[in-house]
Amino acid sequence: MSQQSGSVRKEIRLRIPCAPFVKTNAKSFQRNGREDAGPPAKEEPKRMDKRMNLLVFSGEYDKAMSALILANSARELDVEVTMFFSFWGLLLVRDPDKLTDEDKTLYEKMLGHMTPKGPDELPLSRMNYAGFGKKMLLEMMEEDDAPPLSAFLKGARKKNIKFYACKLSVEIMGFKPEEFIPEVEIVEAKTYLKDALEADMQLFI
Repeated sequence: MSQQSGSVRKEIRLRIPCAPFVKTNAKSFQRNGREDAGPPAKEEPKRMDKRMNLLVFSGEYDKAMSALILANSARELDVEVTMFFSFWGLLLVRDPDKLTDEDKTLYEKMLGHMTPKGPDELPLSRMNYAGFGKKMLLEMMEEDDAPPLSAFLKGARKKNIKFYACKLSVEIMGFKPEEFIPEVEIVEAKTYLKDALEADMQLFI
């Protein structure tokens, strides 16, 4: 009797088919071996919803480049950028082709002719040496395939960065609204302060 029961159990074990085992993974396969739709689609990167405010007071080539590098880089991260130009910083956003002496005082005319006419004429903040230091720097930048300041300004204009010019600074220095690039909006200091207070980052250059 015991031998017969043992043979029956052995026969039962042999007759039970082996169920195909497939590695269970909810993202790739199910137990029956059928492949599902695959991994879920990647989500689009979320907008940062951040704001940066730069006050550009300096009128030197290297400092202006630093400001524009930060502004362009921030826009590539979907950060909203506002640039507020005051006094010497206004020289960065003057249009060399639109300068005028009309309705200006003698001093205003002198200042307009003595100051750089556009970004390409800005001096260095250090080691300028009557323009020789700047020439050396530009050659070094060219060797490293680095774009000039005017290219960074052009990029900032294409990226819809807000350009504000201090109204009082414009009036004191004798500049006319039509002398600036089209993107520049002349505003009071209060407008800048409101923007700066709501920004996540404020920089003074």
